[in-house]
Amino acid sequence: MGIRILIADDHHVVRRGLVFFLRTQENIEIIGEAKNGQEAVEMAGKLKPDLILMDLAMPVMDGIEATRRIIETQPHQKIMILTSFSDQNHVIPAIEAGASGYQLKDIEPEELVKSIRQLMQGENQLHPKAATHLLSRYTLKNEEQKPLDELTKREIEVLKEIASGKSNKEIAATLYITEKTVKTHVSSILAKLEVADRTQAALFAVRNGVVKN
Repeated sequence: MGIRILIADDHHVVRRGLVFFLRTQENIEIIGEAKNGQEAVEMAGKLKPDLILMDLAMPVMDGIEATRRIIETQPHQKIMILTSFSDQNHVIPAIEAGASGYQLKDIEPEELVKSIRQLMQGENQLHPKAATHLLSRYTLKNEEQKPLDELTKREIEVLKEIASGKSNKEIAATLYITEKTVKTHVSSILAKLEVADRTQAALFAVRNGVVKN
């Protein structure tokens, strides 16, 4: 089945460029374009896209608030932030708002398509620059530690790799295990930590000191 995408960006040239390129890709359908966050919220409710490519700096309503409102009412929709900002003041709020992915606009077109497909397959990933900010600058008071006690040593290792933004294939290569085994560990981690996806697991890891600077 195809991936139905809504593009939200206030720059007409950027929107048009994304539309023209993505329409050349197999099994990808562009179902709408929004020029601000408010339009994105309204169109997400009406069109029910599978994925929303969301800019952050937009008039009327920014991408973070739009993401928050969409996830509140359409929790199963995937949102990938596509922006020029990689600092923690943008990365962290976007993830907390419910974004499943975070990519920068300097990404190669083919890599963007790859990221979209991976996100739809459950491999939520952060752009390396965003992951670096997440790991090096994010500081919060520790949350309840008990869920971490339930993870095995190997699951902790996998969680660290998830927090660094690695895909299942990359984790498998790093830990010398199969991708199937990685998927099993990831499913177990999400269940034990009671989080929805890999991005939320990464955020949990950083908050609770699993990943050290």
